[in-house]
Amino acid sequence: MKNYDIAIIGGGPGGYVAAIKAAQSGKKVCLIEKGELGGVCLNQGCIPTKTLLKSVEIVNAVRRCGEFGVSGVEASQAAIKMDKLQERKRAIIKKLTGGVGFLLQGNGVKVYRGNASFMNRDTLNVNGEEIKAANIIIATGSQPAELPVPIGAGEKGKQAPIITSTEALELTEIPKTMVIIGGGVIGIEFAYIFAQLGSKVTVVEMMEHILPMVDEEITDETAKMLKALGIEIITGAKVSRIAGPSVYFEHAGTEKTAQGAKILMAVGRVPHTEGLNLETLGLKMNGRAIAVDEHLRTSVQGIYAIGDVNGMSMLAHTASMEGMIAVENILGHAFRIDYNRIPWGIYLQPELASVGLTEKQAREKYGKIKVGRFPLAANGKAAIEGETRGMIKVIIEPRYNEILGVHIYGIHATDMISESVLAMNLEATAEEITTTVHPHPTVAEIIPEAFHAALGKAIHFL
Repeated sequence: MKNYDIAIIGGGPGGYVAAIKAAQSGKKVCLIEKGELGGVCLNQGCIPTKTLLKSVEIVNAVRRCGEFGVSGVEASQAAIKMDKLQERKRAIIKKLTGGVGFLLQGNGVKVYRGNASFMNRDTLNVNGEEIKAANIIIATGSQPAELPVPIGAGEKGKQAPIITSTEALELTEIPKTMVIIGGGVIGIEFAYIFAQLGSKVTVVEMMEHILPMVDEEITDETAKMLKALGIEIITGAKVSRIAGPSVYFEHAGTEKTAQGAKILMAVGRVPHTEGLNLETLGLKMNGRAIAVDEHLRTSVQGIYAIGDVNGMSMLAHTASMEGMIAVENILGHAFRIDYNRIPWGIYLQPELASVGLTEKQAREKYGKIKVGRFPLAANGKAAIEGETRGMIKVIIEPRYNEILGVHIYGIHATDMISESVLAMNLEATAEEITTTVHPHPTVAEIIPEAFHAALGKAIHFL
């Protein structure tokens, strides 16, 4: 039997970061991964989707080259070769997953390949080998959720009409039509990708708005952009069944259909706990997620759960931070994570990024608030880059001008949101943002401009 201070199940962005952190803290650590290192994020999620999006961005830039005074380029001939795109995607994934393996090895983490299941509180079975650990971190991630509606037999899989995001990322031919069930982050990113690649895309969403977690004003602007690309968005639609290429749904009191050569199921993700034999432990669950306290401890002493499997915030960067926090707590500290200050991003063009409360949430919680807006159209760097669509919206509490939420729809949004996260963590006020010098010309100048507006003193916008 092998003995460790900390055993980690799952090598995604939560698990491998926790392993490195633990090893750097002087602990004897092992990591168990049944698939490729990097988890869904590196292999079927964040990295491959953004690789596709970058190719779309490049093609769009070539098609617009005349606007920037560039001649001698047959812009109308610009197109994406899916086989070459897939080659590039695989090369990037291979490089990054290889890098994770190199980091684990360099930090002295023992990696086991295989499925892990609990024998008891401190013992795991991995391919018939027993591994004992004083502390165990569960970081097994999530899997695509399934829609509980009748589906025709034999219609799932890579070659069948019905696919998940995993199969969508492997397509080597662009479908002429695609129906996407689900208007959340995954569904909307794929809608944008395939519409830009040439597919006729229809999004069917049960809620009254796509991207229901996004500030409604920002959502409305995003929906206009998507519709301008030819994407049909049907909200308030409840799917009842799928048969062949047809998706049947109830909308405005009647049954309607949408047809697609491919039907992408993008109704979210659910925690992945199959095969862990959690029944042996009697862990407290929260639905399909493993319940944890504010220190990421489960109901069983010495066992922690991080990332998607605890259902708190299904984002790769959340998992990484939770991994480090779990290790700190194993070391005897009392670290916590503030889920109200976790940023998210949606990688369209223009991008979306946000942290904190939406306007609706802020009004419900605080009553009176101050809201400041600033359009990208009034920013010099955005004009230079030829992308002036979008806006920034900031929300502050009126008494102390505390920052409650920041929402950006515009170029470089995902790169800029970190300033606002840091400001909120440091409890900075709107005045402190407005007195922080931002370099010119940059798109980031929109941030203090929006806070000036929230204080009723807009500088570069009336």
